[in-house]
Amino acid sequence: MTETGDRRPLASRNTRWAGTIARWMAARAITPNQISQASMVAAALAGGAFLLAGQSMGATRIVCLLLAALFCQLRLLCNLFDGMVAVEGGKGEPDGPFWNEFPDRVADILIFAGLGYGIGAPGLGWAAAAFAVLTAYIRELGRATGNPSDFSGPMAKQHRMATVTAAAAISILEPVWQGHNEVLAIGLWVVALGAALTAFRRGQTLVRRLKEPGKH
Repeated sequence: MTETGDRRPLASRNTRWAGTIARWMAARAITPNQISQASMVAAALAGGAFLLAGQSMGATRIVCLLLAALFCQLRLLCNLFDGMVAVEGGKGEPDGPFWNEFPDRVADILIFAGLGYGIGAPGLGWAAAAFAVLTAYIRELGRATGNPSDFSGPMAKQHRMATVTAAAAISILEPVWQGHNEVLAIGLWVVALGAALTAFRRGQTLVRRLKEPGKH
């Protein structure tokens, strides 16, 4: 989906629970930038948990996978609440645009590189990270050229986090079929290929928009 503004379309933004938490944060000495920065911490913990999970067995692996899934979702919650506190809470800061984007790129790298190293496929992890960053680059390039922000998929940020979270959850069951890391590898391949397709699709859309009459 493409939004004609600068905010990612999120259904969760309009939920009662999200509004309650955002108002609670806005009423305290918590800034949007701090929330954005916390997303990098959550991503580092997720990447570290994936790294350990890929190299562990038994109960330790299960705990690491659960933590990885939890911290991936915490990263998304940080991405949700930084914007809500800034916009709905009226606490936006002059350097907010930087902290709105930079931590997300760091977070993608930490999570996917950590997962790649954990399953013994660092190249795949870095490829997923690179394509994830590329999708955001094209979106921001579009904005820089006066076009609407393109948040289209099939592997936008929320889709990437959903994919690796699901892979972590399913991977807990791998001992049932004597597997180990196959599900995580599949999830990482889905992210890498899906993000590459997303970057290509967004690139096509941007080129088409730039060629539209009246753009120059």
